[in-house]
Formats: sequence, C-alpha cells, structure tokens
Amino acid sequence: MATPGNPAALLDFDPMLGVRPDREKLTFTYDPGIFGPEPEFRRLDDIRRSLRDPACDGPDPVYSIVMDVGREEHRSELARRMLLFGVVAYASGRLGDEPVRSQGHIHSLAPHCGWSTPELFEIWEGRAIVYAQESAGDDPGRCIAVSAGPGEQVVVPPGWAHSVINGDPQSRMVFGAWCDRQYGFVYDQVRAHHGLAWFPVLDEKQIIHWEPNPHYRTSTISLRMSRAYPELGLNSRVPIYEQFAQNPEAVQWVSEPGRFDWLWPNFAP
Repeated sequence: MATPGNPAALLDFDPMLGVRPDREKLTFTYDPGIFGPEPEFRRLDDIRRSLRDPACDGPDPVYSIVMDVGREEHRSELARRMLLFGVVAYASGRLGDEPVRSQGHIHSLAPHCGWSTPELFEIWEGRAIVYAQESAGDDPGRCIAVSAGPGEQVVVPPGWAHSVINGDPQSRMVFGAWCDRQYGFVYDQVRAHHGLAWFPVLDEKQIIHWEPNPHYRTSTISLRMSRAYPELGLNSRVPIYEQFAQNPEAVQWVSEPGRFDWLWPNFAP
C-alpha cells in the first residue's frame, strides 16, 4: 500500500484519486478508500498485427491497465450510472521505428444505450498523443492526432477508431479515462487494414512524423494540441474524476452519448 499524503508524489499531475503507478513494474497501488483491480498487461505479441513492423522488438509488456477504479463511496453510483474509470501506464522506449502505443480499436455497441460510446482521457504523466479517425473502414474519414500533457483532457467521440501513443519515448506515460461500463473493444477492421490509417514514426532525433497506411484510401491528418470542451460541460481546470465527485452528471454523457446526439456528427477531438 502506498503511503497516504501527497497523491501526486509519483505523478506530474494530481488527479485527486489515490492511484499510484510503479514506474518500473507498470503496476499500481491504491490509497485507503480507493478500490481497483490487479493490472492487466498488454504484451507486444498482443498488438503486433497493427504495427508498422509486426516483427519489431520493443518493451514487453507494452502497457498495463486497471479498469474499474474509484473511491469506495462512489462504487454503487458508478455502477448505477454505467460509468467506469480506468488508468493506464505505458512503458518508455519504441516499437521498431514507432513510439510505444496501443493497437487501436473501436468501442463495441454498449447494450444499455446502443451506442459505440465516447471516451474521456486525462494525462497524468508524460506526453500522450491521442490519434482518432472517423472510421476503420477503407475510407477513414477525418484523421486527427491530439497532443496532450499532464492535466490536459482529450475526448474521442462515439464510433471513432482510436489509439493512444506515448509521445516521448524517453519517458513512461500514465493517463486516466472515463469509459462506459459495458465497454468492449472491436479490433477486426483495424487488424484487417494492418493498423490505423496513419503510423507515428520516430526519426533519428526521436521526433514523431506521420506516414499513411497504404491499406486505406488516401486521407490527410490534422495535428492538434489539446483543447477545452465547454460544449460538453467539462471544466479543464478540475481533474475528471473530481468533476464526477462534485457532480456525477458532469460526465454522464460518456455512458449516455445520446444526450449530445446533435453534437457528435460535427464534433472533433
């Protein structure tokens, strides 16, 4: 058990939630009053089919994830609202000529609402790039890569294929995220296209450039910095778990995206 006190002791940003990552083991400990599971590890072999070089070497495990984390006082309310909070820790290093990243997926339809639900990310340590594209079909539609640092938030809208990338190969990266409780990951189309529509590629100076995946139709990529989301009622100055703690309705759109059905068609991360 980690020593209570400064909840930001191991992080660049204080999420106001007593979850502490171990940098070396990619594991987590929880402060008193915080619940959470043992981590699941994503191995290199799990994500090879979506990498630019499926035969590459790299850190193994690539990242770890704990799903269903929170304060004990909120456990029943989270279940009632079909909300789930997760925390993910990425290794440093590279996967061949790519930075450490997830393989990419689309959220399956959640039975309780019938939507491929959105996701709300918050970076806790390091620098992340959240890459998202409108579709995992042959035409990926809009392709957007959002760079975010500690304390910054990124929203991936419903139905978009997406992955999270460690934007600094010299450092580990940690983020938290609000998800739907009936989350599920669909990989079929991404794997059929040998990855998402754009690959992040590191040059000799460890700077990321983007190369198109030839298995998709021609597309363009938009590179952006993170932004605020007042249209969703988010407060960019308050950690995303604390926003729920202060007002559980604040993130209810994650599990009930139909509340903003008019917004999503033209929404961009």
